[in-house]
Amino acid sequence: MVSLVHAELRKLLGLPTAWIGLVVGLVAAPALAVLNAPAARRAVADGLIRDPSDLGFQDLGIGLLGAMILGVVAVSSEFTPTGDDTPGARQLTATLLAAPRRTRLLAAKAIALSLVVAAQGLVTAVATLALTERMHGALVPPPQPGRVLAAVLYWTLLGLLAWSITLLARNGMITLAVLIVNSTVVSLSYLLTKVTPWAAYLPDIVGAHMFLRGMDVPVEIPPVTAGLVMTAWVAALIAVATLTFHRRDA
Repeated sequence: MVSLVHAELRKLLGLPTAWIGLVVGLVAAPALAVLNAPAARRAVADGLIRDPSDLGFQDLGIGLLGAMILGVVAVSSEFTPTGDDTPGARQLTATLLAAPRRTRLLAAKAIALSLVVAAQGLVTAVATLALTERMHGALVPPPQPGRVLAAVLYWTLLGLLAWSITLLARNGMITLAVLIVNSTVVSLSYLLTKVTPWAAYLPDIVGAHMFLRGMDVPVEIPPVTAGLVMTAWVAALIAVATLTFHRRDA
């Protein structure tokens, strides 16, 4: 299993699109923290920020695009045609020849993705929060280690969420487009919270409760409960995706 995880790590880090996700995830959040600093200071002074301890953590949202890109390309690369000289052939065919046990293969892929995304999330969170503390000083309390770890867990779970949805859809472009629009343009989950409070338990909304304290949603969810609910969402999607993957042809 270790050798299979190592192989999947090499495969993932050998994808050019994966490096795009890595760079976006590592750079976007710290850059946004710097750009937002003047406006954030004014907002804190005017009492517009519900909880100043959320500063820095809120900026991590843009970096989550990197985790989603990694989650998508880790699967979509397997369904990409290998070349014009072999119509219909995909990387997945060769992968299954090398690792025919599908559950073991998916487990290795999920572990490899989790390691990369968790490392990315930890580096990004530490860098973003350190910059925030340096720029805002006493306006922002020092980040609690538990909240940092919760943010990294959310980062990892979101990558796995994107991974499982892509495995179900078998189309990276559509999955990535939907995830990016939902995260940056208009959040359907957030809009639904205005219709029913139960929408606060959708995975992208409930997971943020693990580390954000001043969210504008009708339900206040304890961090531990939020983590359990989001983990359940991801586990359920992975289970369905795995079952579907077993029943489909390569």
